[in-house]
Amino acid sequence: MTARATEILNKRGNKRGVARILPFMGPAIIASIAYMDPGNFATNIQGGAQFGYGLLWVILAANLMAMLIQNLSAKLGIATGKNLPELIRERWPRPLVWLYWVQAEIVAMATDLAEFLGAALAIHLLTGLPMIWGAAITGVITFWLLTLQNKGFRPLEIAIGGFVLIIGVAYLVQLLIARPELAALGGFIPSFQGQASVYLAVGIIGATVMPHVIYLHSALTQGRVPTANDAEKLRLSKLNRIDVLLGLGFAGLINMSMLAVAAATFFGKNIEDAGNLETAYRTLTPLLGPAAAIAFAVALLASGISSSAVGTMAGQVIMQGFVSFSIPLWLRRTITMVPAFAVILAGLDTTSVLVLSQVILSFGVPFALVPLLLFAANRSVMGVLVSRPVITALGWCFAAIIIGLNGYLLWGAFTG
Repeated sequence: MTARATEILNKRGNKRGVARILPFMGPAIIASIAYMDPGNFATNIQGGAQFGYGLLWVILAANLMAMLIQNLSAKLGIATGKNLPELIRERWPRPLVWLYWVQAEIVAMATDLAEFLGAALAIHLLTGLPMIWGAAITGVITFWLLTLQNKGFRPLEIAIGGFVLIIGVAYLVQLLIARPELAALGGFIPSFQGQASVYLAVGIIGATVMPHVIYLHSALTQGRVPTANDAEKLRLSKLNRIDVLLGLGFAGLINMSMLAVAAATFFGKNIEDAGNLETAYRTLTPLLGPAAAIAFAVALLASGISSSAVGTMAGQVIMQGFVSFSIPLWLRRTITMVPAFAVILAGLDTTSVLVLSQVILSFGVPFALVPLLLFAANRSVMGVLVSRPVITALGWCFAAIIIGLNGYLLWGAFTG
């Protein structure tokens, strides 16, 4: 295996352009789908409908954070051959490890809830079927998608990449139809518009910097291309950085497009409850035409199905890494479907549940980010791939910003 890896790295080192990096593309593509899941639709559309272009800067900042964080996670897997939960289990006290596992499972359930509900809603919008049937269809499709893992990592990466392309094309169509104004550029100037905008900003960060995919990315790179020496690790890390920049850069553009389309279409139009996903879909037809509405629902469906499969993969990594225990993927998929069915049967508002789930995710980010930063800056763990001081400092700044926003949100909730 190692000899084969050396051969692959050497061959690619003699090539240029796409041919050089294509064999190493994939982990960030799988990670990127979590950055444009139905939770992103909910928070971005609500942000655009309520505050216009004003929160574009939050998406940009969150995406830059995500690039740095996911690159560190991927490097961790390359440097150690282990994923983040495994390292926490090996190096931290047992009670703390169990605490980490419990909160990580809660976070994984919150993200899976958002993804499953989003796909079920998209099926409902496109076909008119009841939400409960949309959920059942989503379950069947994600079961099938997860079976691709049995054929190796590349078939699943190609399938996820196809879903990413569908989302990208769908939002390109909507952008061309909606034609956002040049005033959108003002949205990149940092500012808040009251407590409600802070709540949505935290949700956007929770939907963009996602804790379960921080854990997952290190598992996607561990042993994917075995390395024989430090030089190969450094070369593989550079190629992986390109993967992260392309995959997450595309995800960032999609997120900005979501908010810009919502701002151009709904902001200031006195449309009641325009931030609701179903209302947004129904309103797009008279405002922009049926093509925009269909593109929206197709993008939501592709997002929900693919991110639900990725969420199940992350849950498996979390359980196996923290407590050395695993269950069949089909069983985990079945268990994590239960909250979504409960929400649907209870008749709760889908969009409100999606936004709340993203805020829960944001509170889980520090739990994943703090150990990642500690390990990434530890030379005994990372070897030649240890983080430079400036990267470590940036990471801690990002962690402080996220924790600070969460604290402000809690303070507002108890005093407002």
